[in-house]
Amino acid sequence: MSTARPFFLQSSGELDTDRILYEAIPLAKLVAAVGLVALVPVFLQVVLGTILGVPSPLGLLLTVATQFVLAVGTGIVLMYVVVRANQISEEP
Repeated sequence: MSTARPFFLQSSGELDTDRILYEAIPLAKLVAAVGLVALVPVFLQVVLGTILGVPSPLGLLLTVATQFVLAVGTGIVLMYVVVRANQISEEP
């Protein structure tokens, strides 16, 4: 395993902001995608609950669906972070 620190410039020891942004942008896109998918059941709950007046069991089901999407999305984001960290640690 390399002793070089992945997000620091070897010459000066300062933070490598280009590399940090290179790694942060795909992660932010993944988090945004999960958030957008989780907003779909929330939007449906608001539309069906306030505009159409659909009874609350459907609202409860949509709330559970939102929580499920957020839980699975969080797991996917965490797996991405762990896998990417392992890849970065193995780079020369």
